[in-house]
Amino acid sequence: MSPLVDRRRAADRCVVAAAAVLMICVSACGTDPGSSLSDQSSSEEPAEINPARIDRARSVLPAGYEVTDLVGPVGPITAWGYGAQWTTAPERCAALGDPAAGATRSDGWSASGPGGIVYAVVAAAPGELDPAVIDECGRWTISGGRTTGTVTLEPAPPADGASTIAMATSSATVVEGGTETLSHAQTVTAYLGDHVAFVAVVTDPGSPNPQLGSDFAAHLLTETVSALRG
Repeated sequence: MSPLVDRRRAADRCVVAAAAVLMICVSACGTDPGSSLSDQSSSEEPAEINPARIDRARSVLPAGYEVTDLVGPVGPITAWGYGAQWTTAPERCAALGDPAAGATRSDGWSASGPGGIVYAVVAAAPGELDPAVIDECGRWTISGGRTTGTVTLEPAPPADGASTIAMATSSATVVEGGTETLSHAQTVTAYLGDHVAFVAVVTDPGSPNPQLGSDFAAHLLTETVSALRG
């Protein structure tokens, strides 16, 4: 066989080998087939929070609600009717009841109407939701003065670029004569990087009026986050 034929066959083998290496590189180094547009969009930097815009979320309130601006720092624990002295068990679940603890102020409003009392609040509070707290606080208790309650975590609505948590709180307050008054609250909290926003809907189980439900709390939180981002 001539040297020319040997060189041609050697060249063909080199081409085949190079093609094989190229295919391996494409398979190992190409775009992950599991990635999606939603994954990429969720990594985008969210719009800056402007607490003054929270008033825009009032537009989703049902007719007949009287709105009042909130003064001073307010957390879910305040909306649930607990005073300054309160405790939780487990202790670390307090972070869910007061996610902006230490904040000197908050912006927001409350509204009262036939379906219950509504709160929409935002406060500067850097930090993220701790997964370890969620694992430990699927169900926890709270007490303060004559009021005691049980808090249960529920499925939370999604919020673009934020972690969210939903809670159902049932509380009982002992009044004069030993009579108990009951209340229920649906609360949804969004952790927005350097701010925390929450919506709470507090209802009276004994009221004859139709009550605002958890779907309203979830919808109002979505509208609140959208308003805060402009």
